[in-house]
Amino acid sequence: MSKVTVIGAGNVGATCADVLAKRNAASDIVLIDIKEGVSEGKAIDIMQTASLTGVGVRVSGVTNDYAATAGSDVVIITSGIPRKPGMTREELIGTNAGIVKAVVGSALKYSPEAVLIIVSNPMDAMCYLTAKISGLPRNRVLGQGGALDSSRFKYYLSQALGANPLDVEATVIGGHGDTTMVPLTSLATCKGVPVSGLLPKEKLDEVVAATKVGGATLTGLLGTSAWYAPGAASAFMAEAIINDAKRVLPCCALLEGEYGESDLAIGVPVVLGKGGWEKVVDFPLSDEEKVAFKASADATRKVNQVLKDSGLVK
Repeated sequence: MSKVTVIGAGNVGATCADVLAKRNAASDIVLIDIKEGVSEGKAIDIMQTASLTGVGVRVSGVTNDYAATAGSDVVIITSGIPRKPGMTREELIGTNAGIVKAVVGSALKYSPEAVLIIVSNPMDAMCYLTAKISGLPRNRVLGQGGALDSSRFKYYLSQALGANPLDVEATVIGGHGDTTMVPLTSLATCKGVPVSGLLPKEKLDEVVAATKVGGATLTGLLGTSAWYAPGAASAFMAEAIINDAKRVLPCCALLEGEYGESDLAIGVPVVLGKGGWEKVVDFPLSDEEKVAFKASADATRKVNQVLKDSGLVK
């Protein structure tokens, strides 16, 4: 028996719960939100697809009743206000930090052994905040950015190559920001063939640029943050943890010397298993990628300083 709680029943949270349900990834999925009726309604809506899509799990919704989340193996935190057109993820830090701090405390009161997956923006800073205030071992706090950004990278590469995204292997590390993420073109392949030999550098540069602003592009089109891919990426991470899948996936993790960084939560490749992330994988980066990752780390650390200046993190 496995249980997943999704905090925040907005577009991302509800999509995450829906993907988990349709993949039958957990036996019990709980949606919780502060707005009366929203999580209950969306849970019922998901369950009413059961006979159509093969959902064989229990999905329930509650309003602010964290007792219903007790015993969760994984808690996914999507709470907070979404981006609007023209906003950066970093501009959300003040409002969302208070929200994340409150829900982390409530979730751990009833599920002290849970692995926490942070989706709320600015994700790297919210992951750092959670790692610092939760008292959990660092491997039980993860951020979702790299899984989502890598999926977007694979999409743009597949479009440029005229290939199926399933045939593309590509990874994004670094911060989950429009200027801080680091798509690893040196390691990207299509059916095992390096993409650097399949696409001219100018086209690869276009793909990298599109990946970096992938979220902003959708925000501009939709008028709010994207939700299908973010929700699916969160569900994918949770499923890997529940199944002890040993999947190598880029996730935001609190580093203690890995990749030359400490006291910093940022996207790096990790092995996902039952207890969260089991180890950080040391990918061989090109000199250019090493410089980009260092710049990303420096920029991410500056955002964390806002949390320290406000007293939220000591």
